[in-house]
Amino acid sequence: MTPGPTIELDMQTSDFTYDLPPELIAQSPAPTRDGSRLLHLDRAAGSIAHLGFRDLPSLLRPGDRLVFNDTRVVPARLWCRKETGGRVELLFTRKRDERTWEAAAKPRRRLQPGTVLRVEAHPATHLRIVEVPEMGGGVVVEMADRSGSESIESVMAVFGEIPLPHYIQRSSEQAVDRERYQTVYAREPGAIAAPTAGLHFTDAAIAELRAKGVAASYVTLHVGMGTFRPVQVDDPRDHDMHEEFFHLSAKTVEEISSTRQRGGRIIAVGTTAVRVLEHCASQGGGTLAPLTGSTRLLILPGYVFAVVDCLITNFHLPRSTLLMLVSAFAGREFVLRAYREAVEQRYRFFSYGDAMFIG
Repeated sequence: MTPGPTIELDMQTSDFTYDLPPELIAQSPAPTRDGSRLLHLDRAAGSIAHLGFRDLPSLLRPGDRLVFNDTRVVPARLWCRKETGGRVELLFTRKRDERTWEAAAKPRRRLQPGTVLRVEAHPATHLRIVEVPEMGGGVVVEMADRSGSESIESVMAVFGEIPLPHYIQRSSEQAVDRERYQTVYAREPGAIAAPTAGLHFTDAAIAELRAKGVAASYVTLHVGMGTFRPVQVDDPRDHDMHEEFFHLSAKTVEEISSTRQRGGRIIAVGTTAVRVLEHCASQGGGTLAPLTGSTRLLILPGYVFAVVDCLITNFHLPRSTLLMLVSAFAGREFVLRAYREAVEQRYRFFSYGDAMFIG
């Protein structure tokens, strides 16, 4: 079969739901990065095993290659006040040009072009709304003092907060989030959500795997707001997939090719790494080539994977495109059976939760 997203299966969004007790949604990270649990799904055997993340080396072989997403989460949430005193939350989502950024605003009503907002943590710093698009819940923002040396990036760096997912029930970030909602190898700023499968890795764990003969490569995909958005349409093929920036280097392409030639497996660390690799392969008719751009790739059951052999991932929200991707990789019924077993065994779910290895 030709690799790529040709989907002909009959499916409904409701097919990707499961029951999750709210108390299993992790509200804080495990005491140590690699102290989480690891659910092992063996696709060939159809079996499920309960391990710890520190058992990961036992599942990998010399010659395998891990592919990490090296994006870095930026402190993109900024609390502001209107001149009337009303509080506004801005979540900067995309840099439009050197002066302006797109941002989600809550509440957006009564925000108009020309509205000036002062940064709550530093009232001397002011932002100006320059555009309120009719579609969506966003605004376009610039620095109110165009002649100053400050930029929106510098304001975010000093006064912004890490934008935690909505299911982490805190009014603001905590000190632990600055470190733990970031992978140890994060280096390319631009994400507003972490590639959470990578949160379990420590520098020592990566070194241990390297000593075993397991290599590492890196791609970049800046995780956007849409990653947590549930699919609202009945047929997931009609879902308007969010767009995310990515970069796949010639070095990583060469490393993956060499691994393949030697018989090693390509192990994607997270669904974001999967999307980069499979998008680039689909653009090349199944052949991986260096590429930089944006992807809207939606991976549903029936998708033929061209690059990824194994997947390390966290547990995902019901009706999400991420759960659909994992179901495409391992089979929907198998994945949902594993999720039910994880609930029974009281695994911790979502960004700060436990992990799965699918091989």
